Amino acid sequence: MTQARDTALVIFTPSGKRGQVAIGTPVLTAARQLGVDLDSVCGGRGICSKCQVSPGFGDFPKHGLTVTETALSAFNAVEQRYDDKRGLKPGRRLGCQATIEGDVVIDVPPESQVHKQVVRKAAALRDIRMDPATRLYYTQVREPDMHEPTGDLQRLQEALTRDWQIDAINASPRILARLQTALRKGDWSVTVALWQDHNGGPPEVIDIWPGLYEGRLYGLAIDLGSTTIAAHLCDLRNGEVKASGGVMNPQIRFGEDLMSRVSYAMMNRGGDAKMTEVVHDALTALATDLADEAQIAPAQIVEAVIVCNPVMHHLLLGIDPVELGQAPFALATSDAVHARADEFGLTSINPLAQAYLLPCIAGHVGADCAAVALSEEPYKSDDLVLICDVGTNAEILLGTKDRVLACSSPTGPAFEGAQISSGQRAAPGAIERVEINPETKEPRFRVIGSDLWSDEDGFDAATAVSGITGICGSGIIEAVAELRIAGLMDPSGLIGSPEATGTARSVPDGRTYAFVLHDGTGDGGPLITVTQGDIRAIQLAKSALFAGARLLMDELGTDTVDRVVLAGAFGAHISPKHAMVLGMIPDCALSNVTSAGNAAGTGARIALCDISARARIEAEVRNIQKVETAIEPRFQEHFIAANAIPHATAPFPELSKVVTLPDVSFNPGGAGGGGRRRRRRG
Repeated sequence: MTQARDTALVIFTPSGKRGQVAIGTPVLTAARQLGVDLDSVCGGRGICSKCQVSPGFGDFPKHGLTVTETALSAFNAVEQRYDDKRGLKPGRRLGCQATIEGDVVIDVPPESQVHKQVVRKAAALRDIRMDPATRLYYTQVREPDMHEPTGDLQRLQEALTRDWQIDAINASPRILARLQTALRKGDWSVTVALWQDHNGGPPEVIDIWPGLYEGRLYGLAIDLGSTTIAAHLCDLRNGEVKASGGVMNPQIRFGEDLMSRVSYAMMNRGGDAKMTEVVHDALTALATDLADEAQIAPAQIVEAVIVCNPVMHHLLLGIDPVELGQAPFALATSDAVHARADEFGLTSINPLAQAYLLPCIAGHVGADCAAVALSEEPYKSDDLVLICDVGTNAEILLGTKDRVLACSSPTGPAFEGAQISSGQRAAPGAIERVEINPETKEPRFRVIGSDLWSDEDGFDAATAVSGITGICGSGIIEAVAELRIAGLMDPSGLIGSPEATGTARSVPDGRTYAFVLHDGTGDGGPLITVTQGDIRAIQLAKSALFAGARLLMDELGTDTVDRVVLAGAFGAHISPKHAMVLGMIPDCALSNVTSAGNAAGTGARIALCDISARARIEAEVRNIQKVETAIEPRFQEHFIAANAIPHATAPFPELSKVVTLPDVSFNPGGAGGGGRRRRRRG
């Protein structure tokens, strides 16, 4: 007879927080117990609906879970009443009513979060050549004549040829249905929006207005990441960014990293379709929000350019990504894709809007890497430049004007704050900067939402609303690097004991030690520590990044690079010094390590605003040499050597000019002592 379980494992996304809770615990209560950001203002009576959650069901190989429909209690009368009166989105539950009955993965959507996620992918200032694919054309059309029987479309074509030297156009039935009304209302003058394919062919009529249309046309540049989706709404006349925004990718509840999502699709029938549906919904909602922010009609958005990694590429297009989960990692297509925007899930903008998806470089190096190349142009560089676009998956470019190589590296979600004991996504209250005094071993930090450090006057008041809630990706990276600089952690990544380090902030944590960054328990807040498990997660992530870069350097026969460019949200929010102390990037003069911000998003904006950039990047992609890390034996060698902080064998002479790393060891019996001796297994 099977004994009933007393507890169940609950995993919350996108925060990544998890823990065992008692069977029968309401989801809202479990969220509060685990420090998950889930809103509620009605006291759990099922009235406010702010605690809505989306449970995930099926096989989750990475978590070792199979979540059944019985993992949550059945829909109850309170939820049914709310659904009848106000409506719940399909699959949504009220966290105050649904109870946990088995192991479950639960997504907290953005609207249910008290502290909204910060999507750190702002539009960078950039001079962009303006030559958009979609333009406005005003023309006067000849009136119909019984003696010369021609259709209105043919006479519109005649007028465009006369005034604009446009020899042919394509018009859909939707345009034909509006053409005659527009011509007559405009007294035979109209303005048409024409989209021109950069590969040639007749332009497509996207919209039509009677008379002279004095409005503007807009386009979306979308960076569809595995963790976040960022978009910029751009004026197609001058390239000005009218609104920017972002949301967490709702596919996170199916897997935090790409291979987890591939596994979900493989092990759950229809899993790929579910992931396609939720990302389409997110794109539609994001486009609507940006139009509202810019105070324009969604129909004025007539074009979109999208960049993404290969797995996101396939799921966006409704293609099962299973082939990308196994060698030879075959793409359905590596060419650029052009289609109507609603086929990409953008159903809230102009119904005839066109969308362009940049080409992929290879099975694990996608359109986002192509966009980074378009933005940073390594193929024009005189010196050897290494470009690292770091996220849940890292895309790496290395080269000069003579030769460019590319690879991807599975860094995982640790850099985003996931799989970290006190980790969270970027949101107000999250620790984002850390410094540790090497003499006193005392830390100070800054949180998102305040410019003050924790030891400065006014910090408590400035953070009273948000509180200090956890540590995000940039914070954990700096914390681990600072532990090494302060001599609290040795090159192998071990934290020393209180006796070995000289600080009571080093506290026992099982068989190892953790470092206390902030203890808010006295005021009912969290205890925020850096644990040995956190350091291991960062070591694995940074080793994958360094090994990928080192593999490309091997291909070019070099041990050094001239410049390093850090791209992505990481690149804009982490100091080069901390990145190099960790050994995330090869040794280089710190003055030559720069940030490109969201280079993939910038590349998308360039392709949106300049039609010639599309042909240019399609040609350049063919010349980029792909290196496959998954099958290259040297990758594992580099990965193991890179586990040390900063590195087991590489000397890092440039780093040593600005930072002196203490020579400490906390291995049992080592020079520093202080580690807990593990029992030898017999």
